[in-house]
Amino acid sequence: MTDSESATRDLGSAHHGGEHWVHERLLSAASLLLGIWLLASLLLLPSLDQRTLGEWLRGASGAVPMALFIIVSFKHAVDGLKVVVDDYVHDDGNRFLLIGLINFLAVGGASLALFALAKIALGAAA
Repeated sequence: MTDSESATRDLGSAHHGGEHWVHERLLSAASLLLGIWLLASLLLLPSLDQRTLGEWLRGASGAVPMALFIIVSFKHAVDGLKVVVDDYVHDDGNRFLLIGLINFLAVGGASLALFALAKIALGAAA
């Protein structure tokens, strides 16, 4: 291992800066790929009415990537908002409160989205 490889592995005093950077890039790439999948899928549907979208989401090829899109999107948003809070909120108590609120809202939002997707995918009545 060269000195530059060692430096990137042990970035910063916490020794996990490089891991965070890679994690952000992987989430960004997953969001991009799933976003392209979503747009392409919607463009290939014969129409965008409720019946067609419901049929599409009842299949595994629609429901599984959509669930991944929901999870990845919320995780990516939470990570981005945490960086903003860490950079601009200097009081430890306020930072703790805001990050807790962000996590609470993200888990709630993702749960509602996944529940709605599950109802559609499993054919439950609206």
